[in-house]
Amino acid sequence: WDDAIWILTCSFIIFTMQSGFGLLESGMVSRKHEINILVKNIADVLFGGLAFWMFGYAFSFGKSHGTNPFIGFGDFFVDADGPNMGLTFSKFFFQASFSTTATTIVSGSMAERVKLESYCLFSFMNTIIFCLPAHWLWAENGWLKNLGAIDEAGACTVHLVGGVTGLTATIMLKPRSGRFEEGEDKSCNDMGSPTTALLGLFMLWWGWLALNCGSTFGVTDGKWKVAARAAVMTINASVGGGTTAILLSYFTKARKVDVKLLIRGILGSLVSISGLCGWARPWEAILVGAVGSLIACYGVSLLERVRIDDPVGSVSIHMFPAIWAMVAAGIFLEPDASAKRPGGLVQTGSAYTLGVELLATVVVSVWCALMATVILFFIDKTIGLRVSYQEEVLGADIVEHSIGGYSKARRGAVSQE
Repeated sequence: WDDAIWILTCSFIIFTMQSGFGLLESGMVSRKHEINILVKNIADVLFGGLAFWMFGYAFSFGKSHGTNPFIGFGDFFVDADGPNMGLTFSKFFFQASFSTTATTIVSGSMAERVKLESYCLFSFMNTIIFCLPAHWLWAENGWLKNLGAIDEAGACTVHLVGGVTGLTATIMLKPRSGRFEEGEDKSCNDMGSPTTALLGLFMLWWGWLALNCGSTFGVTDGKWKVAARAAVMTINASVGGGTTAILLSYFTKARKVDVKLLIRGILGSLVSISGLCGWARPWEAILVGAVGSLIACYGVSLLERVRIDDPVGSVSIHMFPAIWAMVAAGIFLEPDASAKRPGGLVQTGSAYTLGVELLATVVVSVWCALMATVILFFIDKTIGLRVSYQEEVLGADIVEHSIGGYSKARRGAVSQE
């Protein structure tokens, strides 16, 4: 009972991260797209949740005949009764939250220029991308788990999956109209509502504690100690990351605190500790968070240099720090003989765990990039992926939902351009 209450409570809190992502993303984009952003996050739950119930859980954690180290099989259209009902349903609900979160990350990279109907189809199909890495790293017989790869709370299976998929999506969609062009209006990149974005940050911060602590999947048999440790490491990492972001902003922005840098720094630090949140020391968490914050903040500049348009900064917040999270796990992970968990480089002097973590990073990245390319290419060739120039200028709120402040005169002017 104690484990069930813990798992369900954490799952409910993790579910609120959808609200956090929605507020963050809607606050970061132009105001003429903010309603559409929130609707897309609802679509993630609806279509992503449906797909995970139909086949996602089966491919990730199925245990029927045909299951192997590369893919699960069984428990399609999840249902259960008898003694296994509680475990099956609680695990399904918990993992469904991870699956839909991985898709929501991609939403920010596709913002302001993707068709809503295309995104709904993508939300359903993207579950396929999440399933296999989840099986490889979290299933009892997953091949990467058997090699000793560690991903405590989704650094690789959620954030790297979402980040790489988002990078692929934004490259295929191409930049927003006018972005990176000579004479670009810089004001179009201003935050629509900093207040909304900061509120979203607080909700994500709250949800991240449940995400990392709930990954113990229980509190009995000493698991509560690991959960408590994960809570402290999560807070310490965000403290290190947030402080680093403020100092970076202070010295590079004329002694001003840049809201975008602060948000990216804190979220980047939270991603960075997700790989080993229950198996690090407090000072290590601060260091990991600080480095992750720098990576997230400077990742935006790197993407802009190569003319990759990531409206919300999802790639710099999730993909780059996720890579560092896996490296950090290979360096700082504490060994545990009873759990057959080899330690990291600092604890053991062996680079084995670091090598396995890097292998997992490369394999998962390649899988996500290839599958995302196939799925998005299919959508583009069937129903189309990107909105027209006129629709992009008008904004998704008025085009997709008939909500917006653009007058008929403005719409007529746009149609003549």
